[in-house]
Amino acid sequence: MQNNIYLIPLLPLLGFLINGLFGKRIANSLGERSEGVIATIGTLAVLLPFMVACCIFASIVGTPEFEPLTQTLFTWISAGNLSVSIAYQADQLSILFTLIITGIGTLIHIYSRGYMHGDRSFYRFFAYLNLFIFMMLNLVLADNFLLTFLGWEGVGLCSYLLIGFWYDKKFDGVNIVWTGDAGKKAFIANRVGDFGFLVAMFLIFANFGTLQYGELNEMLFNNTSALGGSSLTFWITLCMFIGCCGKSAQLPLSVWLPDAMAGPTPVSALIHAATMVTAGIFLIARNSLLFTLAPDTMTIVAVVGMVTALWAATIGLVQTDFKKVLAYSTVSQLGFMFAALGVGAFTAGVFHVMTHAFFKGLLFLGAGAVIHGFHEIQEIKQMGNMRKYMPTTYRTFMVATLAISGIPLFSGFFSKDEIMWNVYSNAGIIGWLVLAIAAFCTAFYMFRLTYLVFFGEERFDVHKIHPHEAPKSMTIPLVILAILSAFGGFLGIPYAFGVFIGGEGTNLLETFLEPIFERANVVLATPPVAVHSIEYVFMLIAVCIALLGIFIATKLYKKGNLAKSESIAANLKLPHKVLLNKYFLDEGYYAMLITPILKFSQFFLLKFVDIGIVDGFVNGSARCVSSLSGLLRRIQTGVAQNYAIVMVVGIIAILGWLFII
Repeated sequence: MQNNIYLIPLLPLLGFLINGLFGKRIANSLGERSEGVIATIGTLAVLLPFMVACCIFASIVGTPEFEPLTQTLFTWISAGNLSVSIAYQADQLSILFTLIITGIGTLIHIYSRGYMHGDRSFYRFFAYLNLFIFMMLNLVLADNFLLTFLGWEGVGLCSYLLIGFWYDKKFDGVNIVWTGDAGKKAFIANRVGDFGFLVAMFLIFANFGTLQYGELNEMLFNNTSALGGSSLTFWITLCMFIGCCGKSAQLPLSVWLPDAMAGPTPVSALIHAATMVTAGIFLIARNSLLFTLAPDTMTIVAVVGMVTALWAATIGLVQTDFKKVLAYSTVSQLGFMFAALGVGAFTAGVFHVMTHAFFKGLLFLGAGAVIHGFHEIQEIKQMGNMRKYMPTTYRTFMVATLAISGIPLFSGFFSKDEIMWNVYSNAGIIGWLVLAIAAFCTAFYMFRLTYLVFFGEERFDVHKIHPHEAPKSMTIPLVILAILSAFGGFLGIPYAFGVFIGGEGTNLLETFLEPIFERANVVLATPPVAVHSIEYVFMLIAVCIALLGIFIATKLYKKGNLAKSESIAANLKLPHKVLLNKYFLDEGYYAMLITPILKFSQFFLLKFVDIGIVDGFVNGSARCVSSLSGLLRRIQTGVAQNYAIVMVVGIIAILGWLFII
């Protein structure tokens, strides 16, 4: 299988082509049975690449001195000094992301069969999912920037198609009233970031003459003294980070992700748990050596991550839309990941990508099961006591809630604690406090969500709405993700715990990824791993902070009593309004950018340039021709004698001219 890397992105592409080109014909010919055929094709197109990736992963683990595998298919672009191939690279980082993408993607495809049952565009949905997976695999498996950028743009296109999938439906969000607007908002916000990525690629090729990751890393490592802290590495990494902010929804480009909840819930799980939003994390991790040579950019990455984590976590405190609570949670958790990358804890950041894929995928799919039973109602104030009707969904959702809250031995505890300790070690107590407050908010709003949905009395009309447990195709993925959310963290047991069970080498993920970040750690001069007693203290404090958030949420919401929370909101009217309106970030964009551009376009470009100059020139030309033709038309009188006179006058004039010259 080592020579078949190309099969990993090829199979989802084939699934997209089969369902995209022939899905409607299959639906028309097979009727109701067509859903099983279409879903099977779409699922196998992701499951088979997962199996190929597992084989490659086994070969990597089984080879002590593993060298990255590169497979070149053909030359894509050759112009002057630029030569770019369609080439895929399988190493520890790319294969880990591939396993996450295809593994979680397979579960989401299985889940989608039940969730999208009866949809008139069932085949189109699975075609888009396969195309999304194909683009994401190109992004992580590429051995050069340009092929990564192809996948980068491709997932942007697919997100637009999937978020706006129900293009003829209304969305009851605060700002988005039509799913097409949500798709456009995501597309445009990502294009802003993509421009930064493009500029970074231009700078890299102009100064290093290559877009291939391996060649660039060799040049960087051989010239660390000259390039370290230089303005060149600063501007390259800063532009690249702008692209990462767009894809991974970091401030100030985070406005698109919450509104992306307008799409079907499996789309939310796919985009926000394991694929698109982690693209920015992957790009920085892939270029870890380049970023370590730009310490100022690393500081910016860390600060933006911390601020985003706190910003989104506080907004999540007051949201009442089921999926929007999870959306702001995603933005906050991505902030944790960027904070880790910014302080040089690359493994910790990637570790949180993995655990986040488990518990956030589970949270979104659990939310989808509830929303599916409520006929697409997403307002948590209209739910209550759902554990009575959906026991499996409740139990699995609770596991994910404990994991994201950082409760010990669940997966989120290990990865989040690793990030917070690294932030404290490298950025000081202020950075740790910011993330600790964000962690408190996370525990509070996640248990607030759980209590309002699954506890208390029914706040819906039981005669009109009859919620029930989701079908097996939807609950089986929930159970699998619950197991991963509960035990997946043991792949990255921190050294502080590992000393009790063998010490060095117990963090399997760190050992696995060590060759990827080895050179970056050399530049950072990362000290040997050591256990400090203060690490246990901070770990205990972090757990107590999470438990405090859970305790307060339990007191306020366990019985489903909304009166207390509404009373608090009334007493804190201004803060509640600020949080409910997302710190007025959207309004700020409209005031500073969108409205001025629209006004400028309407008054200057439309009235002066378009109507005044362009239309004036075109219409003026028409009027000139019309006036001139009106004069010439007078010659055409229809009287033969007049024509004879004109001919005689003309002949005399010509003869006179010839006589003169």
